Amino acid sequence: MTTPTSELQDFHWLADMVESIEVGLVVVDLAGQVQAWNGFMEHHSGFTASQVHDRSLFELFPDLPETWLRRKIDTVVTLRTRAFTSWEQRAWVFPFRNPRPITGTEPLMYQNLTISPLSGTDGQVQKVCLMVYDVTDVASTKLALQQANEKLAALESR
Repeated sequence: MTTPTSELQDFHWLADMVESIEVGLVVVDLAGQVQAWNGFMEHHSGFTASQVHDRSLFELFPDLPETWLRRKIDTVVTLRTRAFTSWEQRAWVFPFRNPRPITGTEPLMYQNLTISPLSGTDGQVQKVCLMVYDVTDVASTKLALQQANEKLAALESR
């Protein structure tokens, strides 16, 4: 039997998990106003959840590819399905600095992005969740390998 106390405990550990996960989680309403912002986003953006709540994502981050992102969000809402984008399609969505400034070779964090529809109790999509994955290490390794292969090919063609 579920009690209010057990429901509160379940909510608490769920909120703690969302806050500490190493993936950026942003929930925006259909107008682009931020409704949720987890610890990953706080750490990398420098904005706290209270600073961004109910503010336009595009005003907070004027460098965001607004037309592209709005089109992606509209597609997610219309089709009621997830959308994905890879760092190979767009190196980054949020202009976050590389979290490894000493050992990293790239100035910005390479990112994969998943956009998921979030439905209300009426079954209608009311918000979307943006999940931001730091893939800088993978991208840097692949780019370095491509450069090495290009140099090798140039040497072989001599």
